[in-house]
Amino acid sequence: MPAYSAGSLVSARGRDWVVLPESAADMLVLRPLGGSDDDVAAVFPAFEDVVSASFAPPSPKDLGDQHAAGLLRSALRIGFRSGAGPFRSLAGMAVEPRAYQLVPLMMALRQKTVRMLISDDVGIGKTVEAGLIAAEMLAQGSAERLAVLCSPALAEQWQEELRTKFGIDAELVLASTVSRLERGLDLGQSLFDRHHRVIVSTDFIKSTRHRDDFVRHCPDLVIVDEAHTCVAADDSTSTQNQLRYELLQRIAKEPERHLLLVTATPHSGKESAFRNLLGLLSPELASVRLDSDAGRRLLAQHFVQRKRADVRHFLTVNDGLADDSQREDTSFPSDRYFKDETYRLSPAYRALLEDAIAYASERVSAAGERGKRESRIAWWSAIALLRSMVSSPRAAAQTLRTRSAAAVAASAEEADRLGAPLTSDASDSDVMEGLDVAPGAEIGEAGARLAQLAERAAKLEGPDEDLKLAALVKHLKALIREGYNPIVFCRYIPTAEYVAEHLDGKLGKKTVVRHVTGTLSPQQRLQRIEDLADESADAPRVLVATDCLSEGVNLQHHFDAVVHYDLAWNPTRHDQREGRVDRYGQKRDVVKVITLYGSDNGIDGKVLDVLIKKHRQIRKDLGISVSVPDAASTGVTDAIVEWLLMRERQPDQEALFELEELDRKAETLEAEWSSAAERESTSRSRFAQRSIHPEEVAREAAAIRDTLGRSDEVRRFVRNALDALDGVIRDSGVPGDFTADISGTPAGLRDAVAPVIGGELSRPIPFRTTPAVARGEAALVRTDPVVGALAGYVLNTALETEGRRPARRCGVIRTDAVRTRTTLLLVRYRFHLTLPSRSGEKQIVAEDARLLAFQGSPAGALWLPPEEALQLIDATADANTDPVFGERTMTRVLDGLPAVAGQLSEYGKQLEAELEDSHRRVRSASGEIVRGLDVTVQEPADILGVYVYLPAGGVA
Repeated sequence: MPAYSAGSLVSARGRDWVVLPESAADMLVLRPLGGSDDDVAAVFPAFEDVVSASFAPPSPKDLGDQHAAGLLRSALRIGFRSGAGPFRSLAGMAVEPRAYQLVPLMMALRQKTVRMLISDDVGIGKTVEAGLIAAEMLAQGSAERLAVLCSPALAEQWQEELRTKFGIDAELVLASTVSRLERGLDLGQSLFDRHHRVIVSTDFIKSTRHRDDFVRHCPDLVIVDEAHTCVAADDSTSTQNQLRYELLQRIAKEPERHLLLVTATPHSGKESAFRNLLGLLSPELASVRLDSDAGRRLLAQHFVQRKRADVRHFLTVNDGLADDSQREDTSFPSDRYFKDETYRLSPAYRALLEDAIAYASERVSAAGERGKRESRIAWWSAIALLRSMVSSPRAAAQTLRTRSAAAVAASAEEADRLGAPLTSDASDSDVMEGLDVAPGAEIGEAGARLAQLAERAAKLEGPDEDLKLAALVKHLKALIREGYNPIVFCRYIPTAEYVAEHLDGKLGKKTVVRHVTGTLSPQQRLQRIEDLADESADAPRVLVATDCLSEGVNLQHHFDAVVHYDLAWNPTRHDQREGRVDRYGQKRDVVKVITLYGSDNGIDGKVLDVLIKKHRQIRKDLGISVSVPDAASTGVTDAIVEWLLMRERQPDQEALFELEELDRKAETLEAEWSSAAERESTSRSRFAQRSIHPEEVAREAAAIRDTLGRSDEVRRFVRNALDALDGVIRDSGVPGDFTADISGTPAGLRDAVAPVIGGELSRPIPFRTTPAVARGEAALVRTDPVVGALAGYVLNTALETEGRRPARRCGVIRTDAVRTRTTLLLVRYRFHLTLPSRSGEKQIVAEDARLLAFQGSPAGALWLPPEEALQLIDATADANTDPVFGERTMTRVLDGLPAVAGQLSEYGKQLEAELEDSHRRVRSASGEIVRGLDVTVQEPADILGVYVYLPAGGVA
């Protein structure tokens, strides 16, 4: 019984197979030639006929036209699921990572135990970067199990991202799912042993009931999203943060566990919290001097932080590279365009606001005489009333009819704890859920007076009396005329519902308006957004939302403008709102931001001048956003309210004093903010990620594209292949999207597509540019089942000699692109890889496809550079080729191909050396990971296609 080496070809069961490394003498593990890992089979040579096989050459009678080479090459590349490059997972991904997104992955591959803090700015793609690392570690065998810890609001989005982009299926472990999961367990089994890939609610698992089980059975790779909410700075840290931090400490205590911390705000101004976060990665980082050379070198191994300006610099460096193949376009907005628009109160609304301020001023003054507790309760009631009043008449009416949350407080401290969250604008996602409800202002007194104010507020609804709403309608119409699809952010649920209700029908007959608030579950919010996108596929859309959508939800594919209907009192909240649309994947070069504020309500103008505009200026000057210092910001907003209330009580003297106090606090805030901005700028320069250079990353990104192709190649291949197979293609309203009716295509293709489409083939199949698609749709990515089925059909039929075949293995083309006879070879190389990892060596059979070209006859071949060979794919036929002449020409070329076997072998050895160098290069910092690495080319190479190009004017 002959022994077969990994990568060799055998014939069994009527087809050709590739021998995989898992094979033994008595059992062969085989993958069909051109097939995927899903088609792997075990064959026992003692009971079945297995013989060595060689790849058959093309037939000179089977000539194709000028499109055949491109279709066959694309089908081959799309079919790869085990590329030979150093990144094992990329062949199975539905995402094309940008070069800058490879930096964290390359850093991770240089660590034996991966411990990293990924702190890129909002919208750059931290989820993609963390997903790249997780997918690669699982593919390499460096990790076997995965857990993502995140807020429950983001759990389903993480699940969707991992599934659609990285092919990782993960179970949701939430308070709402755990009972169902536990019912399927064996006696004594942990659900974390049963399910190897999970997405877990941090707040659910941190409880003492579940924490111990999770820690005991914790996966060997853990990703922590919004990690800044899981650190404790001091004794004043909330109990929730303390519990999260204790959980992470126990997870990080296992030195062999991989840990990825993800957050856009690693340093909130508290050095101790930042140190505690770093200490989870390496105990030494908790105390080392970060401004020392040793500290910087240590931090650079574990910490990557790029702001928007850094990414633009990275792309600029890439644009300067000499090799065009290393350059790339990145879908990234160039800037935000800010415009502040004012409105004035109507006389009736002004009278209502003045009466409300008078009431609040009286209550605060009277409560101050009765004690600190009563004073704080009245204070939070006053802020709630004023913020709701300038938000909308509906929010004002509801606040006036609702009891203050602080009214039940037993102490001043408890009043602050209950009142602050509902009236401030916290920037941490862990405290956002449920905070878009309208706060209460009623504290048990003056009920009749409040009821009267509420009735007056309710009568002011509509654009006639609510001039803020009228201004919004005007500005939205202007945005829609310019082709924008805006999202309108409101502070409170009643305001969002009120605005959506009054916008409906006011923005044009075709414009679709919907609203999303915290009354919906996270899944319902995402579904409503997708429904809105479907409803408005050919029409303008407007989404009205509260801040429940200001974090964690990607809106860049459906919206490209932001309107701040209500000013936030924390500028970071504005940044988070804008970051939902101003992020990677946004097709607009400029995202428009309109901030609507009242010029005469006494609140908005001060907040805008002191907080919002200062925040923008820092961002413009430094290219980064710097969080407002919490204490100083609170002092300013308190001073604004104090001045407003005092102005009512003492318009001449004390109000003037309070205005001076406001100016003093604003100056203090500006000084602290400028200092924080300077520290941030210095820190960014000091700790900038320089261990991976742009040129180095660009080289690896170009190698990936050379092997696997780009997303636009998938789109061209699908359209061209379906068109050649009599599919009916129609463009949709979304750029790049189309539908394809395949009911008239060959039965073999319909049979291949039917099981994976999950829908009726009698209806056109929508092809989407996004990887997240609904049942019955297909994504224009190489890993989509429909795209894979089409590629497999094109490749398999090309290897046959009869039937409808859009791609052919040979062709003779007359073209002006050449001046002498030039032969293009499509060659498939197979490699046997030995990849070391923590769990031992892993044996892999990988593939690569290359285009090689030579001038003249095979015996005297003059080989062309690879870039010239690639250009021949796009050469068009400029003259007809006589079929008989073409067949004779192809016969002579095929008969002479044995003369180029030495060159193909030499090129294979060259690829072998390049691949081994590439694998070593990306792991260069860790000798343990590199030791034992080996790449061996399997000979002979497979010649899949032979295409002869002749000068259009005659044979040279």
